[in-house]
Amino acid sequence: MNADRQYAVASLLFDYVKSPSLRHLRDPHSVHKLARDIVSALDRASSIWSKWESEREEVAKAAAACWIPTEDLCAYLNNLPGPLLTKTDVEQRLRAIWEEPYTSYPNEELKDGCLALYHSEKVQGTEMRAIIGMLQEHLEREDERLRREQEERYRKLKEEERLKLEKRFLSGADCGWTPVAKSQAFYCRLNGRTFRIVQGKDKRWTLARIKTIDDKGEMLGLYQGRGDANKALKTIAYANEQ
Repeated sequence: MNADRQYAVASLLFDYVKSPSLRHLRDPHSVHKLARDIVSALDRASSIWSKWESEREEVAKAAAACWIPTEDLCAYLNNLPGPLLTKTDVEQRLRAIWEEPYTSYPNEELKDGCLALYHSEKVQGTEMRAIIGMLQEHLEREDERLRREQEERYRKLKEEERLKLEKRFLSGADCGWTPVAKSQAFYCRLNGRTFRIVQGKDKRWTLARIKTIDDKGEMLGLYQGRGDANKALKTIAYANEQ
């Protein structure tokens, strides 16, 4: 290992063991992150990206998801130690960063908001590194917002599907398993016959044929899983009625 690689690895290890928390030192996520950082540092030490000193690399990775105009980022990076960078140097280094493991291309949906914030801070004279930090915080909030919105859309979709299935059951049509009025039991209708399945305290499922929702019904079987009950149901539902 050459001197540059030794220095890079030693610096990462020194920073890691400075943590006063034994929990942090033993945390699997922290260890994995340290391993990735060491691999990344070793790659940089023998990197084909010869213009990218450690300070430039740090800034580029921090800015990669922030939608900062390339010309402005290039100008800032050229104020840091290293050979002169061109716009193409920066564009292609960012592209390489986006394609690294555990990273991704910036979210197009957040581009306009990032650019608006960037130009607002630039007009006020905020320095680039501070703008990058602010945009990272903004993106964290926006990612969380988008995640909540996606979860809410999914929840609404599932509820709409549940209500549609429940309505189909109540109308007398054949349908798959559905709770009715948010019951613990599930009901279905197959081949014009109505069935109920409910899980007991022992985690097993009781399958019964019923005439109405309130009907105690005729017990048909006790099953370890819903899958086993469904297999039996297909045979039972199409059996000749006595």
